[in-house]
Amino acid sequence: MSSPTRTAAERALIVTLTMNLALDITTNAPQVCPTDKIRCGPARYDAGGGGINVARFAHVLGGSVSAVFPTGGSTGGQITDLVSQAGVPYHRIPIAESTRESVTVNDEGSGLQYRFVLPGPNMSFDEQTQCLDVLRNAARSAEFVVASGSLPPGVPDDFYRRVADICRELGALLVLDTSGGGLQHITSGVFLLKPSVRELRECCGRTLATESDQLNAAHELIGSGVAQAVLVSLGSEGALLATPHHTQRFSAIPVHTVSGVGAGDAMVAAVVVGLTRGWSLSKSLRFGIAAGAAKLMTPGTEACTRNEVERLFELAAEPTDVGPSF
Repeated sequence: MSSPTRTAAERALIVTLTMNLALDITTNAPQVCPTDKIRCGPARYDAGGGGINVARFAHVLGGSVSAVFPTGGSTGGQITDLVSQAGVPYHRIPIAESTRESVTVNDEGSGLQYRFVLPGPNMSFDEQTQCLDVLRNAARSAEFVVASGSLPPGVPDDFYRRVADICRELGALLVLDTSGGGLQHITSGVFLLKPSVRELRECCGRTLATESDQLNAAHELIGSGVAQAVLVSLGSEGALLATPHHTQRFSAIPVHTVSGVGAGDAMVAAVVVGLTRGWSLSKSLRFGIAAGAAKLMTPGTEACTRNEVERLFELAAEPTDVGPSF
């Protein structure tokens, strides 16, 4: 179940968990339109899924990281090979059903990007339990566990609550980036929660039309004990960071966007790498803003380069304090 780089995997400071990974297929087409056959260009294949992306990007940035993920079928085998080729230590849990694919088509005529995402394999209770057992063993010496991505069919909405319990047991800090039921059923134990505005809206059940509404919602999650800090990603507008003591706004770095796939995962990877370097959460998030911008300039889910992230980090503005003191 483990990679050949077993020692590196077992000593990683960052362990990522991806329950619903995918083989990401990216291609270009002259025009995307209904009914007609769409003649696409050569395809690019990447190992995808939130935690897989975080692990790959953290590895590029020099982080000590390993990935935990379940895979099945030929698709799962291809993903495992891609993770290995990327040099990321991993722990793989075999499952009966095949791992999903996702397809991104770049429309060259309009400049729009179309993303088709399949639901993923059904996982049995025993397979889910094995994932948690492998995570517990992999994260024994970890400082951070990053659980990222959706939950596949058959996995209950409270699964990440069980992950939080394992992190509490091991003394590792949990960074959670998910949506839907997996987000709505987490009740405690998260160090850093990273929702988009849409995900925060779904979690709180309110419109959150203004920045003030978004900040109030973030601090409600902190006040109720769900998370110690909440990072709200705002896309092209940057991000908001809420902690019990302050709230900060981080501006985005203007870049030419090639692909938006994986930009949020790059941000999370850089934030956690920064924290393992002993940086403050604020400085780590500036690093995350730089990584997200670098990823926007990179095709498909290909990893951005460390040099480009470091260059953009020099351009990342200091955050501004916003909102009332909580």
